[in-house]
Amino acid sequence: MRIMGSRLPGLVAIAALAMGAGAGARATESPAWRGKVHPAVLERAATGPVEFLIVLAEQADLGGADRFRTKEERGAWVVARLREVAARTQAPVVKQLAAEGVEHREFWIANLLWARGGLDEIERIAERPDVGRVDGNPSIRMEEPAGDPALGPAASQAASIEWGLQRVGAPTLWSMGYRGGGVVVGGEDTGYEWSHAALRSQYRGWDGATARHDYNWHDAIHSGGASCGADSPFPCDDHNHGTHTMGIMVGDDGGSNQIGMAPAARWIGCRNMDAGNGTPATYTECFQWFVAPTDLAGQNPDPSLSPDVINNSWTCPQSEGCSWDTLRTVVENTRAAGILVVASTGNGGSGCATVVSPPAIYAATLSVGATDSSDLIAPFSSRGPVTVDGSNRLKPDVSAPGVNVRSSVRGGGYAVFSGTSMAGPHVAGLAALLMSARPDLRGRVSELETLLKLSSTPLTSAQDCGGIPGSSVPNPIYGYGRIDAIETILGDADADGANNLEDCRPADPLAWRVPDPARDLLLSGAAPTAMSWSPSSDPGATSVLYDVVRSQSPSDFSAATCLLTGSSGTSASDAALPGQIFYYLVRAENSCGGSLGVGSDGAPRAARACAGP
Repeated sequence: MRIMGSRLPGLVAIAALAMGAGAGARATESPAWRGKVHPAVLERAATGPVEFLIVLAEQADLGGADRFRTKEERGAWVVARLREVAARTQAPVVKQLAAEGVEHREFWIANLLWARGGLDEIERIAERPDVGRVDGNPSIRMEEPAGDPALGPAASQAASIEWGLQRVGAPTLWSMGYRGGGVVVGGEDTGYEWSHAALRSQYRGWDGATARHDYNWHDAIHSGGASCGADSPFPCDDHNHGTHTMGIMVGDDGGSNQIGMAPAARWIGCRNMDAGNGTPATYTECFQWFVAPTDLAGQNPDPSLSPDVINNSWTCPQSEGCSWDTLRTVVENTRAAGILVVASTGNGGSGCATVVSPPAIYAATLSVGATDSSDLIAPFSSRGPVTVDGSNRLKPDVSAPGVNVRSSVRGGGYAVFSGTSMAGPHVAGLAALLMSARPDLRGRVSELETLLKLSSTPLTSAQDCGGIPGSSVPNPIYGYGRIDAIETILGDADADGANNLEDCRPADPLAWRVPDPARDLLLSGAAPTAMSWSPSSDPGATSVLYDVVRSQSPSDFSAATCLLTGSSGTSASDAALPGQIFYYLVRAENSCGGSLGVGSDGAPRAARACAGP
């Protein structure tokens, strides 16, 4: 793993793989199974046992998650679906691994397993038709310090409210009463010193008198663990990086150290690195725990206790054996559960196409570059577009303060670090402020991202990347620009005349506009009857989903049969044989409500809303 921003020199990477005798004689062969195995796995397995990830061909279809209107409903459905698919499809693979005595561990956040074995075991696994591919699980070294962190006396000099928070306008929102209350932020990193004065009161496991770490902390480091040891039963940081990033999100000691964007939010954490070194398996384990936190024994998962946003100030580079798509399904499934995934882009700048590593490269991630106190892009901040997957995807999405950022470190102290690691937590903290002002946005990731992007202060550059001018907005240097807390709440991102605070709140449900009705419903055939329609001419400010209902009465749909719900498509079918004439209505819905249009008398139509899966 590469950490985006640190100050500790001289760290030594932990050895990734045990070495021993292997089956090097097979190197000249090229059977079909080899095409399913990452080349680095084949190379390392030629000399002995290695760790690897078995990615099954079947992955859960979570397209129905958008039908649910609350984060809790989404999370419960997503977890149930993921666990069902994993349990059903992994059983034959697990049976084979167990019979061969291969050490393994099962995951459900994506349909994959971790295993350790030699080339013979890898061959037998890869030959299975239900196995899609075999990826590596290398130990990833941390990224070296970015830029020139301001160390020394400045690290201990409190500035009351740190410059980055002031630059993006967080104190103005605090004065309005929006401090992150009611929102839970998650962090996966090197761990956290939960008892730090700037973090203790905000830790969800602390009630002011006693600590309860069940459902609030997980350690994905099961061996080694440096100063924290393995499987720490309480939040512990064996490095400093994690404590620093969490401070930027929520830190406040109640005195002169106001270092966090959302000081009234609660935090939970997962350690995914051993002294700054992680693997795809440890990253995956933390994402899985966040989607459904467990007790300290790893039992009794509860998706209702998941965070609203997760900060990820690390990368998993291909240069050290991590495939670009290893974590893609993991991140997409986390997002499907209604959790905003924020990721630092990396410190590979200043050239173009330097956003090269998961999780920042993914469309399902809100990716963040780093700016200085003058709103200039940091020289180390990675630029887009993303080319490693062939997408030419524009990244970063936004930028935030990441140069000389003061925050908490182990031992109850404070230090100044630089890196995109410091930028990402500013954005995660702003998301918490936004959700404290707009609780209805919890679980609505697309809308959160839209508001955060469109409310940013536009910034441009003379640097052009990937054929995208730096003078355009968004651009591959700053994305949409530097985040702006005040504009995020009080601006009018969709230009509908209502500010973002009032858009689609329960007290003003029409501000973001219920979509216009679906148009031009066409029917053909019988048993099944095929249906198609044209999308809403004015979809409102959010994406539209469609429900289809059927009635035997042209004027009464109060007891209608629900044929389709939560579909982003514009077609459906009905297999019922009509005993009489049937009537159909298509309900166009977004987060502000639904529309069925009006009848011939001009009165709004009414119909029973589809509900449930």
